Amino acid sequence: MFRGFELSVPDNSFHEYKDVGGSLHQENKRLVDGRLSQFRGHSGDLLSKKMTAAWFPEIDAQVFISHAHKDSELALGLSGHLHRRFGLTSFVDSAVWGYANDLLKVLDDEFCYNDEARTYNYQKRNRSTSHVHMMLSVALSRMIDRCECIIFINTPHSISSRDYIQGSTTDSPWIYSEIAMTRLIEKRSPEAHRRTRTTAATESYDAELKVRYDVDLDHLSEIDGQTYNNWLGQTKGITGLAALTRLYDLVPPTKPRN
Repeated sequence: MFRGFELSVPDNSFHEYKDVGGSLHQENKRLVDGRLSQFRGHSGDLLSKKMTAAWFPEIDAQVFISHAHKDSELALGLSGHLHRRFGLTSFVDSAVWGYANDLLKVLDDEFCYNDEARTYNYQKRNRSTSHVHMMLSVALSRMIDRCECIIFINTPHSISSRDYIQGSTTDSPWIYSEIAMTRLIEKRSPEAHRRTRTTAATESYDAELKVRYDVDLDHLSEIDGQTYNNWLGQTKGITGLAALTRLYDLVPPTKPRN
């Protein structure tokens, strides 16, 4: 990761590029496969490395897009626009959220279901959920580290308040985790990212349980619709990573608050 941005635009932005973004991310779609035998080691234990590679694979992307579940179409539209306008590849985080629930269902049916009681064992389900969510969290962190640019789409669906007096909060643990990781991950220059590229490669919560997380956005440089359009105007004829360099020049890094 080099730079992070907080993008605030109307809900209908990039709607004409939604199908473009959707088709791009269909290529990374994983089919649910209940055959756990392919993930077992010689001892019979499941191997997290194989499961992560199959369910939460790393892709070769330059931009990581973080967003709330209700902003999925906006995220796909942004991804499609960045690809059509600049030839940039984006990783949309919701592209893997759903797979976590699918994988959980496979594991729970295999290890947590009691046929006689016709219900799931609570303690075993806690354990299976911990394993899957840990694999997903690590996979998302690796993608944040791998991508040069992070764009967080900030809407009322993701952050409940932008008031610095009261603080910004979210009820999404994944948004909380991703924003926290953008602060913690070591920053690497665009040159370092681009050298690496030349040498290498659902949020769904029951109403009964809602946990609110404090989210610190101070380290993300803010972009609104006008700034985004200014970037487009200054990048005519420019594509690829050079377009990201122009964005970095246009929007200065945010100075940390005391």
